[in-house]
Amino acid sequence: MFKKATKRVFALSMILMSMFSVCSASAFRVGDQGTEVAEIQGQLVRLGYDVSADGDFGPATAEAVKGFQSSHGMAADGQVGPSTYTALLGKSMPVVSHGGNYINRTIISESMQYLGVPYVFGGTSPRGFDCSGYVQYVFAHAGVHLPRTADVQYEAGSPIGEPMPGDLVFFSTYAPGASHVGIYLGDRQFIHASSSRGVSVASLDSSYWSNCYLGARRVM
Repeated sequence: MFKKATKRVFALSMILMSMFSVCSASAFRVGDQGTEVAEIQGQLVRLGYDVSADGDFGPATAEAVKGFQSSHGMAADGQVGPSTYTALLGKSMPVVSHGGNYINRTIISESMQYLGVPYVFGGTSPRGFDCSGYVQYVFAHAGVHLPRTADVQYEAGSPIGEPMPGDLVFFSTYAPGASHVGIYLGDRQFIHASSSRGVSVASLDSSYWSNCYLGARRVM
């Protein structure tokens, strides 16, 4: 079971990395939200793909899009550009505006650059991160300055119910209160500096993380 979960997380990580290596001026991709995204997801669901039509374009949506593209002989980049949109929905794609999501998208893109960086207690650089040092570093490179430790980052954010891509997710692990933090990617996935795996992608629905999940905060 653990091996299957690890393979799925690795696959999602690779999709995210490939998506952000391609620049597209007009495409729906990870970090986007809204009714247009929900429409895309709804059609994917009708075609049998395992994705929720929640209007949140996360890693699972990207994986479904990539599968659709492959089955239709298209370049499988996980983004819904004009060709993919027309093949999927049978109509021309509307103009895509990413203005409101720019910082969130920058944070997600930046966070993925450090996959595999080792965990170092007290680490605050790509030579090695701890959880809050990683979050602080990523947000700083997107122009958002955060406190240093997870508990203070938790207090600095505004409480929210369901996280959106770019929000922070907190956990009570080795100590009561907020003792671990990660960055939400969408589709119940988050990226964090794990003490056992370094910077990696995990699921909020895994038995471990769901049991110690404390809540989400928005800092922008």
